[in-house]
Amino acid sequence: MAHHRETSRSPDGPSGKSSADRITAIEIVALILSVIWLVISVVFFLVLEPATGDPGAVLRFVIVLMVVFLPVAMIWVAAISARASRVMREESGRLQAAIDAIRQAYITQAQAQTVSAEPAVRKKLDEIAAAQRKTESALAMFSSSRVVARSAPPPQAAAPAAEQEGQVALPLGTPAEDLAPPLANADFIRALNFPETAEDKDGFAALRRALKDRMTAQLVQASQDVLTLLSQDGIYMDDLRPDMARPEIWRRFAAGERGRQIATLGGVRDRSSLALAAGRMRSDPIFRDAAHHFLRKFDRIFAEFAERATDAEISELSDTRTARAFMLLGRVAGTFD
Repeated sequence: MAHHRETSRSPDGPSGKSSADRITAIEIVALILSVIWLVISVVFFLVLEPATGDPGAVLRFVIVLMVVFLPVAMIWVAAISARASRVMREESGRLQAAIDAIRQAYITQAQAQTVSAEPAVRKKLDEIAAAQRKTESALAMFSSSRVVARSAPPPQAAAPAAEQEGQVALPLGTPAEDLAPPLANADFIRALNFPETAEDKDGFAALRRALKDRMTAQLVQASQDVLTLLSQDGIYMDDLRPDMARPEIWRRFAAGERGRQIATLGGVRDRSSLALAAGRMRSDPIFRDAAHHFLRKFDRIFAEFAERATDAEISELSDTRTARAFMLLGRVAGTFD
């Protein structure tokens, strides 16, 4: 109630009169000029009036009225115009202040939501990483057990038996990721876009499968780092609407072309996001290192992905959150210059 009473008052004081209702200096000056002009007109036409009897007295009377009242009218027109201009400037200032306050409140709310969501995401990723390490350890123990069990027979007999069974002999200490099947392109694309919500089971399943691939896991971690840093400035990939480049431009980038030949990859046009990211890149060494690390990882892994991907899959990848972060940071870093 107190807030309602306070907001219902006029911003110009307890009297309830706004700035548009009060007499201002503009009206006072106009009133003084009008009085001065009327006094001068009275003195000139009445005190200094020549003798009457002129046949053009009617015409002279009309001219007198025009000479007396037209300047007064012009004075008040100018006064009203000046007052309207001042009121418009004041309203424009209030509107700009309100817009700035709304933007600041939005950024503060977005940062608060990001801070509250970060622990849950990190906890989930830590759980996935722990499960990945357990799987790798189990696969390594299984591989070692098979090697030990097969070391009893003579090597000459063991090798043909393995060949007859259609198995490939693996040397001792083979990394767990070499035993796993290659990551599907659909899972790779889905993981780089990250889960949409906490209930996105398919997204989390694709992310778990992607984290079992060492190179993809490094890119996912680098992407998460830069997305978290960008969100601190209120920059979110879902808010960007970049111009999408054709798949052949992405393939030229994967083949090693740089500069203006692939400039259409930098399709992010949001000036606010570009300015904030560029300022952060100059002033924050942690952000700069994370951005360059992410760009290197994306460059390397996308080159491998483009060799096995179709044009449709490349177009789908270019619309992920990770690809949008690459477009934004690549343009800030000068990759497309």
